[in-house]
Amino acid sequence: MITLDETDLAIMRATQAGLPLTPQPYQQIAGQLGLTAETVMTRMAAMQKQGIIRRIGAVPNHYKLGYRFNGMTVWNVPDKSIDELGQEVGQLEFVSHCYHRPRHLPEWPYNLFAMVHGKSQADVDQQIQQIADLLGESNLGCDVLYSTKILKKTGFRSR
Repeated sequence: MITLDETDLAIMRATQAGLPLTPQPYQQIAGQLGLTAETVMTRMAAMQKQGIIRRIGAVPNHYKLGYRFNGMTVWNVPDKSIDELGQEVGQLEFVSHCYHRPRHLPEWPYNLFAMVHGKSQADVDQQIQQIADLLGESNLGCDVLYSTKILKKTGFRSR
């Protein structure tokens, strides 16, 4: 079992809503907690290595950036090829998320998910066609789930 000390919990509380949007976010957190920036970064890296923190990354608001058309494309591809195909789809410039998910037959045959973003419906349609072209004969079916609103994205919440 993984145990966290009070310093780790304080770091988690200070970062659970995201890192500060400043040139030196770790220094700002360290200053709030009476720690050094090196301590904050080292402890966060250790928590990430232990799986307590899954990832540290930017989460852009696509709508504010002008990308008002967002679709989660779902693909039915052969299981034996999913790793290779997922890598190829995930490398496309317009794909922000790409991952393997289990099928739920018979209702849900899809096992490859790829999120795309565009400034117009035509942009998204063109991107979906690019993915279909890339998959070729491995595309055994697809669908698109379009975003209708932004859901608040949050991370772990400690008490």
